[in-house]
Amino acid sequence: MNPASFHSTRWTLVRRAQGRGEEARTALSELCTIYYEPVLQFARRWCGNEDRAKDLAHGFFEDLLGRESLGAADPTKGRFRSYLLAATKHYLSHRRDKESAAKRGGGVDLVTLDDAGHCGISTDWEAEFDRAWALALIRRALDSLEAESEAVGKSEHFRILLPWLDGGLQGDAAEAATALQISPTALKVAIHRLRQKFRQKIRDEIAATADPAEIDEEFRHLVDVWVR
Repeated sequence: MNPASFHSTRWTLVRRAQGRGEEARTALSELCTIYYEPVLQFARRWCGNEDRAKDLAHGFFEDLLGRESLGAADPTKGRFRSYLLAATKHYLSHRRDKESAAKRGGGVDLVTLDDAGHCGISTDWEAEFDRAWALALIRRALDSLEAESEAVGKSEHFRILLPWLDGGLQGDAAEAATALQISPTALKVAIHRLRQKFRQKIRDEIAATADPAEIDEEFRHLVDVWVR
């Protein structure tokens, strides 16, 4: 599929995952890859045990993949990010109801969502879920940008300018300009262009699971949770 056509239709990845067959399973698998870290982070805070959290996250995605469809996800009913968080909560609550007695006997307490605030664990788990989501999309955008740079023979160019893609980091401008054999002014232009491409890559990642009307707001939300 041509990248331009892929991003011309928003919620594309989710829509593909709602179908049947190999293409739908591939799209659903990609969604699982994107959201594994956010779900793991939420499960980690919910149960307070790293190994148990991984088991729960794997179980959640195995259950999701077993359905072979995302028929319940609907762009008219809210963001996919919110849909998946709600699905995570439902799955964890179901597992709690099914296994809590056995797990307590094994020395691992599953903290209920309602009682979490009384167990010394922060109740601000949704913010952590969103931060993990932001990090996952940023990493995918960076990987895509790096692959694109490599494809046009600019791997070294990307490596040298990478420190300027994070607003909190700055590289050595003089050293970078010398390495790229360009003037300081040309370096500023190159950094500006790479940042523009990076922002677009992030928006493209958002667009795969967001309605067109929500992309700007989701981008602002991603930046907000990332810089907190």
